[in-house]
Amino acid sequence: MQITLSETAGFCFGVRRAVELVERTAGAGERVVTLGPIVHNRHVVERFAHLGVREAAEVEEIPDGATVIIRAHGVGRAVYEALQARGLRVVDATCPFVERIHQLVRKAGTEGRKQMIFGSRTHPEVVGISGWCDEPLVVETPKELETWLLAEPKRREMPLILVAQTTSNQNLWKKVCKIANSLCTNCKIFDTICEATENRQTAAAALAAKSDAMVVVGDRTSSNTRQLAAICAAHCPRVFAVDNAAELADCDFSGIHTIGITAGASTPAWIIKEVNQTMDEKKTVDTAATEESFEALLDASIKTLNTGDTVTGTVVAIGTTEVQVDLGTKHAGYIPCDEVSADPNVKPEEVLHVGDEIKVFVVRVNDQEGTVQLSRKKLDGMRVWDELQEAADNKTPVEAKITETNKGGLVANVKGVRVFIPASASGIARGGDLEALKGQTVRIRITEVNRERRGGRVVGSIRAVASEERKAAQEKIWSEIEIGKKYTGVVKSLTSYGAFVDIGGVDGMVHVSELSWRRIKNPAEVVKVGDTIEVFVIGLDPEKHKISLGYKTAEMNPWNQFTAQFQVGDVAKVKIVKMMTFGAFAEIIPGVDGLIHISQIADRRIAKPEDVLTVGQEVDAKIIDIDAENKRISLSIRALLVSSEETDAPADEAEAVEAQ
Repeated sequence: MQITLSETAGFCFGVRRAVELVERTAGAGERVVTLGPIVHNRHVVERFAHLGVREAAEVEEIPDGATVIIRAHGVGRAVYEALQARGLRVVDATCPFVERIHQLVRKAGTEGRKQMIFGSRTHPEVVGISGWCDEPLVVETPKELETWLLAEPKRREMPLILVAQTTSNQNLWKKVCKIANSLCTNCKIFDTICEATENRQTAAAALAAKSDAMVVVGDRTSSNTRQLAAICAAHCPRVFAVDNAAELADCDFSGIHTIGITAGASTPAWIIKEVNQTMDEKKTVDTAATEESFEALLDASIKTLNTGDTVTGTVVAIGTTEVQVDLGTKHAGYIPCDEVSADPNVKPEEVLHVGDEIKVFVVRVNDQEGTVQLSRKKLDGMRVWDELQEAADNKTPVEAKITETNKGGLVANVKGVRVFIPASASGIARGGDLEALKGQTVRIRITEVNRERRGGRVVGSIRAVASEERKAAQEKIWSEIEIGKKYTGVVKSLTSYGAFVDIGGVDGMVHVSELSWRRIKNPAEVVKVGDTIEVFVIGLDPEKHKISLGYKTAEMNPWNQFTAQFQVGDVAKVKIVKMMTFGAFAEIIPGVDGLIHISQIADRRIAKPEDVLTVGQEVDAKIIDIDAENKRISLSIRALLVSSEETDAPADEAEAVEAQ
């Protein structure tokens, strides 16, 4: 007995994509609910049920907070609106071929065309397509279409559109098209049968024609599996439809020499493989077929023609998982959302719009399924790699955003390309905090570009750019610096004798005596590391590359501030700061003290200042003398007391006169 597995069998592109979306979403820990069975195969549905994936027949059955996956068959407009009204997260796994039909009937509706669908009325795909139509006509046989058109002559002159369920029987579809072409005067016909379906049906018919029997593997609820069985029956005397390998026990293969195996689009590979292996155990099979696993046969059916080409297409739809692109062929072009941009934060709808003409990179061409996987990110990435190589060759700095840290250093993003920056090239001292750079945009030098390494490798250096920029800044400063020139600098470090200030690539030192007009013990009393301060050059040593800076200015001089505010005769609020045997010193403003002689403390003789005053006490005092040359100030409390008494005396005398 010879057994041959059809070249095209099992999951089609749309089903495989839908299944992968469920696996990925459920694997991410989300609470997943599929709107109807994800595929028409109970084994797949049961496997997902074990993973916690629930199935809901209606939107109302979906629990709040769940992630809803729309199956490959698609749904109508009303379902999307109901999901949106519930505020549910939706992962749309509608097959691109089905989505194209939705677009065709929607457009036809705006043109005033009557929408006609060839397919099974109860099939979820047809129900979904109908949901995008105004008053659709669904016909299941060529005779139905003919009867409808002949019932009223004016129908044949109506503007019409005719589409087909993607898994329809190709022969019946041709008959439907023939009737429409012969009877209608204004009908647009679109061949929407999936190319993978066509190939599967064609391959099954060819295999059936040269086989004594055919085994059709698939769930009995699967429309395309039933179509395959019908096609095989038209070319082969004996056809066995089985759901899985266990049902082969009920099949009678006596007297059969050649057997062909095919499977519906919703049949998983492992079931087909089990059927093939079980048949192998029954009889001797085709050696070449048995040596190859089903996965290998699938790989052989994928032809990567023109992979690597750059093509131009038009955006026709933007979904939650992919962007569909019309390439002007029957192939369905699609860009996975993560291949739209190198920036993971960019959403497809932010950079693309329906109708946009874009250039894309061909990742894979699948002639069997009629699909082309595309990438916009790879095309942009190729240009970026060229730019990075040029930057490395010319030693031109580029901007990079630090995205993460690891044990070896930093990882940066340059226009979507991952760049590694070793810790030693980060510009951070050994043992320093690399995390401080995370999220920052920095300038780096590209030191290595290796496209040959798997995934590519780019290495950069912050330190190289910083070193060059600092060197250039130093040269500029030393060429222009002069005594008295002012700079805005940043305090880099403090010592017991002063502060080091970066004035733009060169460090200068502000001695502790130049930090303040008042006496200080530590520079930290005036400035701290990181402060931005205004300084000026007071000394230079170009040979030793040493710069002395000043911070205290004439405007900051307390004596100048005092003389600008006070003069002899003024009264000031002063604070007692020190007691002496001959008097008390009082602070007039910070940095300027005056002496209140013991004779000027009270209007009577006192033995010592402490008899009247205490340290910290605030009193009013009159400025009675200013010695500008020696910067000395004499104060008097007594002058205010005597003045008060003199002011009071005339009043007393007047009262005495009145009394007389």
